[in-house]
Amino acid sequence: MFIAMNHFKVAAGKEAQFEQTWRERTSYLQGVPGFVRFALLRGDQPGDYISHSTWTDRDAFIAWTKSESFVAGHRQGPSLMGVLEGPPVVALYDAVIEEHAAEAAAP
Repeated sequence: MFIAMNHFKVAAGKEAQFEQTWRERTSYLQGVPGFVRFALLRGDQPGDYISHSTWTDRDAFIAWTKSESFVAGHRQGPSLMGVLEGPPVVALYDAVIEEHAAEAAAP
């Protein structure tokens, strides 16, 4: 498993606008080979957000960054101008250990 995160610092008072922009955006991730899930996370501190995408492996993520889906999805970025305090900070992680919830036992 591979995880890609972008840390966003949203300007004070712009949090609702930031969240709405993400809700209304078109996602180009469905059907991308190796994509597992996406979440937009809001932190405990005001203006603290992380976009979190999970991939089957690093190669799938890298292939996506070179795809038209990536270009189309990131074309929507200018709508965040004036909402962010600066550019997002990218962090990339390979899973070392994975643990999953046990499936519910059948009665």
